[in-house]
Amino acid sequence: MRNIFKNKWIVIILVLILGIVIGKFIGGGDATTEGQGTHIHDENAKEQIWTCSMHPQIRQNGPGQCPICGMDLIPLDNSMDNEEALPDEVPMSASAMKLAEIQTYVVKKESPEKEIRLLGKVKADERLVTSQAVHFPGRIEKLFINFTGEKVTKGQQLATIYSPELITAQKELFEVLKDKATNPALVEAARNKLKQWKFTDQQIENIEKSGEVQNELNILSDQNGYVTMLMAAKGDYVKAGQILLEVTDLSKVWVLFEAYENDLPWVKVGDDLEIELKAIPGKLFKEKVTFIDPFINPKTRVANVRVEISNTNGLLKPDMFANGVISSKLPIAGEVILAPKSAVLWTGKRAVVYVKLPNREHNSFIYREVILGEDAGEFYVIKEGLEEGEEIATNGVFKIDAAAQLAGKKSMMNPTGGKVATGHNHGGDGNKEEMNEMDMSKEVMIDKSKVSSKFKQQLGNVVKQYLSIKDKLVSDNSDIQSSVKAFQQSLKKVDMSLVMEDAHNVWMSELKSMNKELKLLSKAVNIDEQRTIFLSISKSLSDATQKLGVEMTANQSLYIQFCPMANDDKGGYWLSTEKEIKNPYFGSKMLKCGEVKQEIK
Repeated sequence: MRNIFKNKWIVIILVLILGIVIGKFIGGGDATTEGQGTHIHDENAKEQIWTCSMHPQIRQNGPGQCPICGMDLIPLDNSMDNEEALPDEVPMSASAMKLAEIQTYVVKKESPEKEIRLLGKVKADERLVTSQAVHFPGRIEKLFINFTGEKVTKGQQLATIYSPELITAQKELFEVLKDKATNPALVEAARNKLKQWKFTDQQIENIEKSGEVQNELNILSDQNGYVTMLMAAKGDYVKAGQILLEVTDLSKVWVLFEAYENDLPWVKVGDDLEIELKAIPGKLFKEKVTFIDPFINPKTRVANVRVEISNTNGLLKPDMFANGVISSKLPIAGEVILAPKSAVLWTGKRAVVYVKLPNREHNSFIYREVILGEDAGEFYVIKEGLEEGEEIATNGVFKIDAAAQLAGKKSMMNPTGGKVATGHNHGGDGNKEEMNEMDMSKEVMIDKSKVSSKFKQQLGNVVKQYLSIKDKLVSDNSDIQSSVKAFQQSLKKVDMSLVMEDAHNVWMSELKSMNKELKLLSKAVNIDEQRTIFLSISKSLSDATQKLGVEMTANQSLYIQFCPMANDDKGGYWLSTEKEIKNPYFGSKMLKCGEVKQEIK
């Protein structure tokens, strides 16, 4: 035995055998089963994902900052897995609902009403415009009306005319008057000749009583009104039928309002219309629509809506601006389904809402296509796709749609489901039309009143630096580098966290475009090249101010102006705080080329 333990190899083998036996009893289980249990545990383990509250397509395995906007990432809630969920259901945790500021609305049937605001101008009643003509040839010896705008009354003396034909007619009258008793028909014929020349019975009677031929006779006004056109002067020779002047009676005027084609179904003859004129603040006129133009202007896409107003006191003057309001009901029988405009995502091809599913432990929404009817102010009439009592998302809809796209579920841009590129992925060789359609900032509707006032003020500072560049281009000055640098600095000072949801995405899109173009502008030296780049910057900034609003210093108005000849006759916009046109794309060559398209107050 001692010899056996002296052999070291035998001792080693015995120790190994003893260790295996002890290990088996201490482990108390099957090694295969333990391995399977460990495998199952690893499969069910969930890794925490971090995302951006503004850009849910960003997903990372750990905390950090969003690579798009720089905001801190937040943990993604993975506690909402539901084996019974519908294939296209989009679950939203309470924290996600709060971050995305999602609000809902219970759909119901209502009678659609719409308040339509119209802009118009006072115009003269075309039926009360008279041309004062001369009915016999002659020479103007005296003209008692010397300027346009002069008021005249019916029967007032307008001019004195010398006419050889008129002298002959008077002589004929005197001759037949000698045989009045025997030839009354000839007397009446001579009088009628003068009446055809618009002589009054009183004038003819005065001629007969005088017994003398009058070399000069007076032209009297046919109606009351104001001279709007003077077409003759003292000493002029005039022909029969020639117009001497034009008189317009302003005792009754028209107010012509412009109604866009999508508002026309709501406007009817006989509708009550409240009118307020900027020149007469505080006074409200209540009239009825008397006429709707049957033709639409092909350029402006508007039709004229006419209202007639009594103007005996002369307060209303042609071309005064007027604001009108019509509260109208759609001429349809019964009540219809209405949905807030903010609830509808519209691509031009389809309209989509997200319906909140009932009886869910967590908030869940599902894609639903609808058919839109008439525009009812803050609402759309829904012809098909929604039932009374259903609950839909009205705020944060784009967030829900983005989450659906990322999950490969049905969404506005991908109605059949499946993974799609996100709106922020602008790389690759994808179809250009498809990529344009993915730009959701053009489809969503933003309530500018909810955009932070501080953000609007910061945007106003950006516009101020922009105007410095614009003014230099107007003056044909290509030394704009310092102004470009100031513009870039003002963009950096804009706090993007002040705008949320759809407004945030709009600003990110326009900011990206402006930063890109400003880099090119900082390197451009030739003024023609500068103007071409400035056109793109102007488009992005004008879009941002229209969609998000802007606050300028000293409550200045901001005008969006347009030149149809810029950009190789494709047209170009720019911003200005002056209503007067000063074209930055042509400078002194065509300084006044353009028009005001919109005023942002």
